[in-house]
Amino acid sequence: MPWKAIHVDEQRMQFVIRASSGTERLSALCREFGISRPTGYLWRRRYQSARSLTELVEHSRRPKSSPSRTAAWKERRVTALRRQTGWGAKKLHVLLGEEQITVPVRTIHRILERHELVNDSAPGLAPGRFERSEPNELWQMDSKGKYRTEEGECHPLSILDDHSRYALGLYPLRELEGKQAHPCLVQTFRRYGVPEAMLMDRGAMWWTAFNGWGLTQLSVQLIEQGIHLLYGRVCHPQTQGKVERFHRTLDVELRHHGVPRRFAEWPAVLDQVRFIYNEQRPHEALAMQRPAQRYRPSLRSYAEQVKEWEYPTGSDVRRLNSQGMLTDQGRRWFVCGALANCRVRVEVFDGKLLVSYRHMYLREVDVERECSRPLVVARQGRAENAPVALRAPYASSAQPNNNSSSNPGV
Repeated sequence: MPWKAIHVDEQRMQFVIRASSGTERLSALCREFGISRPTGYLWRRRYQSARSLTELVEHSRRPKSSPSRTAAWKERRVTALRRQTGWGAKKLHVLLGEEQITVPVRTIHRILERHELVNDSAPGLAPGRFERSEPNELWQMDSKGKYRTEEGECHPLSILDDHSRYALGLYPLRELEGKQAHPCLVQTFRRYGVPEAMLMDRGAMWWTAFNGWGLTQLSVQLIEQGIHLLYGRVCHPQTQGKVERFHRTLDVELRHHGVPRRFAEWPAVLDQVRFIYNEQRPHEALAMQRPAQRYRPSLRSYAEQVKEWEYPTGSDVRRLNSQGMLTDQGRRWFVCGALANCRVRVEVFDGKLLVSYRHMYLREVDVERECSRPLVVARQGRAENAPVALRAPYASSAQPNNNSSSNPGV
């Protein structure tokens, strides 16, 4: 799988931890990590200067000034024409030329990207698409807005296979809560098996901004099944284009056949929509095949009883309390609320406590400075359209996800 490549920030942490031990030659470590010696010295100096592993994250390479940047008035004209017409860079280039304004097509497109005025369906722009090569390599999951019922609201929860577009699950939820979504996921896993990875947005059920990895109770339950968790970019729903397109179809079907007025009517209606979509409706992206023709269940079965994670032999393994806090020498340090009562690994490094859960570094506890910081803070603004995948520092079977906050008590 492609997401076994280690994340660069975690690579730096591992390198600095070993380089600071004084027991290994720096040149040999650099060869092992595949970096140059100047880079190795840079990473070590950066840590020694700040005395915190959080300073090892990638620094911005953006120049402080850009003399060749397009003039502000030209940018304003580009964005104004885009909002007026909705057209892409090539057509806007023609309009600007008629106004005697010279801006290259590629520059126009960059301006639109900078102002978040580009989407995959923009005219004149070839959309960046990705598709997994086999069923169950990646599932996409999302909730479809809300529909009014006589008793309140209905929030359809959709689970879609990335390769085949097969709708694995379509469930009505009264509220967007992890405790309501989890039984639906379990039902899907029991029926179709467990995928290798799942892609989601940063909705509150499976992502929280209160910790660096974003862990919620629901995302922890998915990780325990050996699922790699991937998150789309903030304010970029096109990252999950397949499930978003499925929601358009769902909305059309519901309005064509009638939106249920009572919540009790929703399960049967959604089951019917899912059957038509999977078994009867030809799909243009599949060369007019039906999704059911391309899908097959996963060979990975759902684990009814999750085994305790095996940390390396000799590890200092401790259990967090019911608030997700670590107790050390009579003091309590916040780690992650979603990991309440879970076992974590604690490493001592340079007078600090490094806390990790399974394959993920979570917290750096600086006892001397009396502070706790999240490690490997997931980036929320990525340049690429593909989802982000992070890898483990020491585990053989990794999955990417999120965890930690510097605000005790969150």
